[in-house]
Amino acid sequence: MKKTREQVLEILYNIFKITIGAVVYGIGIQWFYVPVSLVTGGVTGIAMIANLLSGLPVGVGMLMLNIPIFIIAFRKYGFNFMLGSLLGMFLTSVAVDVFSIFPISVTEEPLLAAIFGGLLTGLGIGLIYSANATSGGVDVIAKLFRDRYPYVNIGTFILILDAFVVAAYALIFRRYDNAMYTVIAVFLGAKVIDTVLYGSSQSKLCHIISERSDEIKAAIVGKLHRGVTLLKGVGAYSGQDKQVLLCVVKRQQIVEIKKIIRSIDSGAFVIVTDTRDVFGQGFGNISVDN
Repeated sequence: MKKTREQVLEILYNIFKITIGAVVYGIGIQWFYVPVSLVTGGVTGIAMIANLLSGLPVGVGMLMLNIPIFIIAFRKYGFNFMLGSLLGMFLTSVAVDVFSIFPISVTEEPLLAAIFGGLLTGLGIGLIYSANATSGGVDVIAKLFRDRYPYVNIGTFILILDAFVVAAYALIFRRYDNAMYTVIAVFLGAKVIDTVLYGSSQSKLCHIISERSDEIKAAIVGKLHRGVTLLKGVGAYSGQDKQVLLCVVKRQQIVEIKKIIRSIDSGAFVIVTDTRDVFGQGFGNISVDN
């Protein structure tokens, strides 16, 4: 099928994100983790442990460990998914070994290395994931699990799987301090992955019950330019029909919506909850990639 100009540009943009992600990831590993003898989780962590035990280059170890995982993923997701992930896996493996040629130690303080290394590796993996690809290894395993449990974030899956690798590192080398620093790095990396994929700012979901719902609805639409949905409700105690206003606002708008409600009906019953994913006009576009 002939690809449109937009599709070609999207492919090129995804390749760019994967490349930048791999470079950032490689810097985090070689310039922050390695100089202070920290490891990371997943396949990279296993490859780093193998490097400490045998001298096998980390990138080569990553490639070897990824082969059986990619065979499983190929059967599940097909060629299109594998193409991007193969590129991500190859570029991250190459980047890790290339940056080892330039032995730069940004800091000799393990805590700083854990913090900034975790931020960089999380950013790198997050960029690769945002291109609908992975860097292989635990990333692919996490995607397989998330397909079965779609309400748990990818970063959370990776955090759990990485914990096993960190525990193995601590037991093998008896470097418990380093293992604890690694936990900090892995935790920060998982949070950055979720931030890149899902955004840092949560929207607010508001349910408003008021005798003056029409006025509140008009004020929200007119002042905040947000849509409002009317739900029919019945008071369990009174048995009276009620209108429930349902609306979603940006987090920074929640103060304004409280002011609006208080100025119209200070006795209104309001429920405000956090919501991560909101799709539609004024919010994000619907995507099933992640």
